[in-house]
Amino acid sequence: MSDNAQAPVFSIEKLYVKDLSLEVPGAPRIFLERENPQINVQLRTDASGVDEGVYEVTLTVTVSAKLADERTVFLVEVAQGGIFQIRNIPEGDLEPVTMIGCPNILFPYAREAISDAITRAGFQPVVLAPVNFEALYQAQQQQSEAREPGELPIQ
Repeated sequence: MSDNAQAPVFSIEKLYVKDLSLEVPGAPRIFLERENPQINVQLRTDASGVDEGVYEVTLTVTVSAKLADERTVFLVEVAQGGIFQIRNIPEGDLEPVTMIGCPNILFPYAREAISDAITRAGFQPVVLAPVNFEALYQAQQQQSEAREPGELPIQ
């Protein structure tokens, strides 16, 4: 039986918090502030091969809260990791699976870790809105196509 005739395999092997950091640089005075901070959310997805047909995907979510005078209220970052078995998928479909499908699975866990860390730090929970990873991936692809050949992506 050839590899092409085998059914695609996608399974979650392990989900875990790979890294979690929380900073409240202005404590305890920051708790006396009445101003609502401006919340900023950044997402990054990385994927790498662990073994044949086994991939680690890490979704890093960074949430920062700043006051109008640029003082940081809090900064929390979680790297939510997952190990996925992905086999018998055409090479061209592997990147969309790791950059769209896997982050969709990881995001609820990252959102919970972020909310929990912020609450434990003494603040009102921040509940992140759902993310359309397909739209983010397509936008990233369009940016890549718009660059000149040989031009490096901006990090």
